[in-house]
Amino acid sequence: MTANLPITAIEARALVLKDLLQFADSGIVSRTLFASDTVRLVLFAFAAGQELTEHTSGRRAFVQVLEGRCSFKYDGSWHWLEQGALLHLPPGHAHALKASDGACAMLLTLHGESVAATTASSTESNA
Repeated sequence: MTANLPITAIEARALVLKDLLQFADSGIVSRTLFASDTVRLVLFAFAAGQELTEHTSGRRAFVQVLEGRCSFKYDGSWHWLEQGALLHLPPGHAHALKASDGACAMLLTLHGESVAATTASSTESNA
């Protein structure tokens, strides 16, 4: 399955992300750019008005807005994220998204780090 991805684990390669973007008239288009046991890199293109309802993930995530802007819910409230913004979401953190104008975001998730391990690490650093 990973053989058809634009980036493989054994090569150095630069991609022009705007060339890989594919918007639909309505809906959300996603394309996995890289996947391994520890990292998954996915490019999302949201048509105007599309939403991802509130959800959580057991993995740490970074979201970068590449084009447009979107309203992103984290820490219990909505925030505008503009082109160039980078959002960090710890494992287990509830979040949602509303694309106001065809926003696009890249999502990077790191595997192998559990919510329990993150909670323990946070508790230790606060001690």
